[in-house]
Amino acid sequence: MDPQPFNTNSRLRASDADRDRAATVVNEALAEGRLTAQEHSERLDSIYAAKTHAEIVPLIEDLPARAGTSAQVAVPGGGEHPSSAIVAVFGGATRKGTWRVPGTTTVVTVFGGVDLDLREAILPGREVTMRAVCVFGGMSITVPPEMRVIDSGVAVFGGRDIDSETPESLDSGASLLRVTGACVFGGVSIKHKERKNKRR
Repeated sequence: MDPQPFNTNSRLRASDADRDRAATVVNEALAEGRLTAQEHSERLDSIYAAKTHAEIVPLIEDLPARAGTSAQVAVPGGGEHPSSAIVAVFGGATRKGTWRVPGTTTVVTVFGGVDLDLREAILPGREVTMRAVCVFGGMSITVPPEMRVIDSGVAVFGGRDIDSETPESLDSGASLLRVTGACVFGGVSIKHKERKNKRR
């Protein structure tokens, strides 16, 4: 996220897309350990309460730019806004059924929970990455039998529960889910399950 499009002296009213762009920067900063959970929560509150560009700039100007983020977020006049971050702060979020999964998704839970079901999801390729940051929160991922899971995250006063591989997931052509990130007084659970419409 490059804060440059925001004018520090501008009284231009901020749009929902502007706030979402700024929130993406803050979410990434939390995932990388640049902000504490409290700082993240305070900045998000301020971002979504901001009325002008000048109010948004101080909230993100000390955070690094994100190459390519501007292309992913809608701007006035059109453009696509594929989700690359899922945030649950004192709340929950669910993705299931047919939904499009980005190549890399950052998931942040702070006193909240996220439930992702990849069995009917549309993947961008054979490999996707989930960066999960759970602070007093949890994340549950359901994957199809033919998906291989590699977890390289860490848990501090938390847990990471990954079930065993299936015969299908051991196949050389299996799709791959990489899970990274950290759990602090939180947890990540990943389970293989058959698709709901499977009859045999």
